[in-house]
Amino acid sequence: MTSGAGRSAGGPGGRPRIGLSTSSVYPESTAHAFAYAASVGYEAVEVMVGIDALSQQIDAVRQLAEHHDLPISAIHAPCLLFTQRVWGVEPWGKLERSAAMAKAVGAEVVVVHPPFRWQREYARDFVNGIAALEESSGIAFAVENMYPWRASKRRMEMYLPSWDPSTEDYANTTIDLSHAAIAQSDPVAMAERLGPRLRHIHLTDGTDSAKDEHLVPGRGDMGAAGFLRHLAATGFGGEVVLEINTRRCTTREEREADLRESLEFAVEHLTVVPAEPGGGEPA
Repeated sequence: MTSGAGRSAGGPGGRPRIGLSTSSVYPESTAHAFAYAASVGYEAVEVMVGIDALSQQIDAVRQLAEHHDLPISAIHAPCLLFTQRVWGVEPWGKLERSAAMAKAVGAEVVVVHPPFRWQREYARDFVNGIAALEESSGIAFAVENMYPWRASKRRMEMYLPSWDPSTEDYANTTIDLSHAAIAQSDPVAMAERLGPRLRHIHLTDGTDSAKDEHLVPGRGDMGAAGFLRHLAATGFGGEVVLEINTRRCTTREEREADLRESLEFAVEHLTVVPAEPGGGEPA
C-alpha cells in the first residue's frame, strides 16, 4: 500500500474527520465510548483493542458502530504493555487479526507501535514486515511515534528499530502529541519530515514530563493549535482522533465536558477560514 492511498473523505468544509479513541473514556467501556462520541458529536471512532472484552469482538464492535451511526476510522492493535496477552502473544498474529477486524468493520487504518526492545525477533524485520502486511491485507498500518523512557536525566531507548517513525521507511505513520512531549520532539517538524506518509493523528497534549499524560489539547505546551493549523494548511487528508486521559474525571458530566472541549478545540483549529477575494480583510 502506498502512502496517501484511501484517505478519509473528511469532515465538513473539507477538514479532516475528527474521531474519538475508545481509550479516552477508560475505565469506562468501549460501548460507553461510542455513546459519548455520538452524544458529543464526534464523526468517527477508533477502537483500542484490549480495553475490554467487547473491543476484541468484531460483531460487537460492528453493532455498536451501526447502532450509533458512527464509522470506525481505525483499529488500534493490542501492542501496549497492558495488552501484551490480548489475542495471544505472537505479535504478527495480533497484527493480522487487527487487519481482519479493520476490514470487517470498514476501517482503513490499523495503528501500531514499534516493537519493544525485548521483542528482538519481531523487531528484526519489522519495517519490511509491516510493508508486506499492508500489501497482503490492503489495510494501512500507521506506525506511531513513541519516545525514549526517561528516568531522572537518563533516556533509555526502549523501541526498535526506533521510537521515531520518520527515521524508517514506513508508508503510513501516526503522530501522537503526548508521545512527542515525552520525547521532547517538535510535532510540526516530524510532520514535515514525514510528508505524505503521515496518515493518522492522535490529538492530545503533554508537558515536559516523563509521564504519558494525554492531556486535553490546549492544556499542555506542545503547541497543539499550531500543529492542527499546520495540518490544515498543508492539506492533511488523514484521520484526527482524540486520545485523551479522562481517568481523573469523577462524574459522567466531567468526562463529557473534557471530550466536548477536545472536539471543539479540534474543529476550531482544523477549520481553514477562506481568504477574502483580493486578499483584503473581511468587512
